[in-house]
Amino acid sequence: MNTRMRRAAVALCATTMAVSLAACGSAKQAGGGDKGDKAGAKKGDALRVGLLLPENQTARYEKFDKPIIEKQVSELTGGKGKVVYANAKQDATTQSQQADTMITNKVDVLIVDAVDSKAIAGSIKKAKAQNIPVVAYDRLAEGPIDAYTSFDNEEVGHVQGKALLKAMGDKAKPSSKIVMMNGAITDPNAAFFKKGALAELKGKVTIAKSYDTKEWKPENANANMEAALSAIGKDKVAGVYSANDGMAGGIITALKAAGLSKLPPVTGQDAELAGVQRIVTGEQYMSVYKSYPQEAEIAAKMAVALAKGESLDSIAKDKTDSATEKGIPSVIVPVVSLTQDNIKGTVIKEGFYTLDEICTPKYKAACDKIGLK
Repeated sequence: MNTRMRRAAVALCATTMAVSLAACGSAKQAGGGDKGDKAGAKKGDALRVGLLLPENQTARYEKFDKPIIEKQVSELTGGKGKVVYANAKQDATTQSQQADTMITNKVDVLIVDAVDSKAIAGSIKKAKAQNIPVVAYDRLAEGPIDAYTSFDNEEVGHVQGKALLKAMGDKAKPSSKIVMMNGAITDPNAAFFKKGALAELKGKVTIAKSYDTKEWKPENANANMEAALSAIGKDKVAGVYSANDGMAGGIITALKAAGLSKLPPVTGQDAELAGVQRIVTGEQYMSVYKSYPQEAEIAAKMAVALAKGESLDSIAKDKTDSATEKGIPSVIVPVVSLTQDNIKGTVIKEGFYTLDEICTPKYKAACDKIGLK
């Protein structure tokens, strides 16, 4: 694990358990017993934790999620537990094959961040048949999962929508045209982001174009934005809702290529370094800061407990319903709107990035201008 990851994990370790009491607005309350009581047989510390992550286009998975989960599993098992890792690179079929391989090789528990929440259900059923518990991570997979941790995904959309309206100022009126660049239709979180954003934006602005961006890829968002500018007119776009930072980069490239003298406000999510630097320069208005160390540590704690056949009562205080399951033990982690005003108090304070990593020579003048020193 690199220095940044050690700092982030240590800085947030103390708050990991407290977060289970916060920001549970989108979790549906439901009945049902603690699935941790029966998910796995009693085991020792020599556990093998299968970790299935969905893609590597977004920087977070390799930089934050994977190393923090590995570190936490090691700490919880006295160095005896190991993580078996696979990344599907946005291919649902590949992820199902990876899951099936881990099941065949008899891992003790699976942590699954699904490429496609429906497509992975078959593998989750196979895991259940082999008495291998499953933690749905970041995205609510279908099938008989035993636990779930994520962020309040609908609230993410609300935060983004509110921020866009604030950034638009007096241009935030029903006649003003915006473009919505939503995430991949196969990602269940994307639907929640869109739902939350629409709740804020509908009736207050005109959504002139809306796209479900294939595979969340920046190049696809770039092509969509070019098409939107051609259809709407480059000077008629008053704002752009972008569901994440990677797509925001592709959108901003398209806006610049169109020759706009002043860019409309653009939202984002994930607090990627490039996104934070665009916020510093003013090219991107905001991102959504989500504490991946908290989420990753919680997932590791759930996985180890389930593998050992222990209760989740002390970890998961909420219950969530999926399309196929009721009363899933859950921890919902809160989110924060990241703008120029709170970079120091969020991503720097919690060890995501150092001041020097953000304010490289290229961005030094912009950092100085906003008082980021």
